[in-house]
Amino acid sequence: MLLSMTGFGEASVQRSHTTVLAVARTVNNRHLKVSVRGTEPYSLQEAEFERVARKILKRGTLHLNIRVERQAVPDDLRINTTAIRSYLTQLQNEVPEVRSSPDLAPIIANLLEFPGVVPDGLLSMTTPDGEWEIVEEAVTVALRKLHATRQTEGQAMANELLSLQNRIRECLVQIQSLAPNVIASYRTRIHERVRQVLADFGSSIEPEQLIREVSLYADRTDISEEITRLDAHMVQFQDVIQKESDSPGRRLEFILQEMGRETNTLGSKAGDVAISRQVVEIKATIEKMKELVQNIE
Repeated sequence: MLLSMTGFGEASVQRSHTTVLAVARTVNNRHLKVSVRGTEPYSLQEAEFERVARKILKRGTLHLNIRVERQAVPDDLRINTTAIRSYLTQLQNEVPEVRSSPDLAPIIANLLEFPGVVPDGLLSMTTPDGEWEIVEEAVTVALRKLHATRQTEGQAMANELLSLQNRIRECLVQIQSLAPNVIASYRTRIHERVRQVLADFGSSIEPEQLIREVSLYADRTDISEEITRLDAHMVQFQDVIQKESDSPGRRLEFILQEMGRETNTLGSKAGDVAISRQVVEIKATIEKMKELVQNIE
């Protein structure tokens, strides 16, 4: 089954006092690349998220957005008692008049606003134990949903590629029907030209010479081998789409390159306007297929 390299998935996991929202998006890339944004310290842990992603993805650029909401619990609230004692000691030593309780009361009331007494947000900046497991679970679920969207889009792309391949086969059928007429047309043209020249000069030519010339032209313009190889490439292309699951995108790219090469040779040898039109149609179709294949894992 083909997989698209573009996809989207999101998941939310809540455990105890922690909620994790993971959003995953992918775009095409020849290799796997992971980019992480979100709540600290997870934006700095791309290597860990890449390890998780490689279990599901093989190619593409993965953009992860991680948001962690931690609800405050009693143990998270911390007052820096050392800072409070330091402030009080300095005040009492330097300003003797504040030692009496009436003078000290308003100072204590405002002491919580002093720098360093209460950390910003009242929450510890360290990552709570067990939080990574919740984050990993949310990311894994989001990646699985993303994988499902890639499968759906990949199936649509496979159908489109097979449809385009059938168009190439139709063109080849037309070329095969036109090819015999190329030699017959050339034989008629050269016979008429030779007859005209001989009539003008009153000379004659042996039939064997005319046959030899036509045979040489037929050999130069024989496209049967190119048609056979192009058809074989299409059979292989279809097999990869229908049977291969281990990153088939690269193999499909290579096969399309070979198909393009055979098509170019076919066009240069054909020597017929009608066949050339079919060759142009095949080239245009191959380009459409290349655009699709670039987005396949």
